[in-house]
Amino acid sequence: MRYIIISLVSVFSLAACKSDGPTKSQTVPIEKAQAQSEALADRFQKQLLGTLTKTMESDGTAGAVNACATAAPALAQQLSKESGASIRRTALRTRNPAAQADATEARIMESWVAAPLEGGRPKQWSSYEQNGEYRFMRAIPTMPMCLACHGESIAPDVSAAIRARYPQDQATGFSAGQLRGAISIRWDQAALAHAVSQSEAGKPK
Repeated sequence: MRYIIISLVSVFSLAACKSDGPTKSQTVPIEKAQAQSEALADRFQKQLLGTLTKTMESDGTAGAVNACATAAPALAQQLSKESGASIRRTALRTRNPAAQADATEARIMESWVAAPLEGGRPKQWSSYEQNGEYRFMRAIPTMPMCLACHGESIAPDVSAAIRARYPQDQATGFSAGQLRGAISIRWDQAALAHAVSQSEAGKPK
């Protein structure tokens, strides 16, 4: 399952989505902001996948449903605290109501529904908002391992675990390759500038 840990550089064209464009207050070039966000999204994906894979091996898929209910929010909170960004998962059809998409997230994901992959890699989008906030999103396509919890045919014990944890679940009935959701990252300028500075300071000379 290691192929699911993705190191992605595919970028969804800024021209394809409305952006208010840079403002004079911006101090971090969008290319550096994007690179910083990609690295953070990579960490989130890799660590969460590792946790869920280990749990599935030890406790089965139903156990992974329970682990995901606590592990994913805890990891998002941890990485948000460490980085200074706000990172979360969202979707058009949510499992956790707290992951409901805002207007921007919904608009971007709706544009990805028919083709969440570009050149075989999940699409990405980035933009500076009018107030100087930087936003980044990466599509989460449905991978084969996801179908055990999000597919059209789910085992009874897994369905029971989902109903117990997520009584308002909308995130089943997916097929492999369909858009499952997105990683969504937001930065204010101060936090972004600090993160980029720290990252560059740690690079080999």
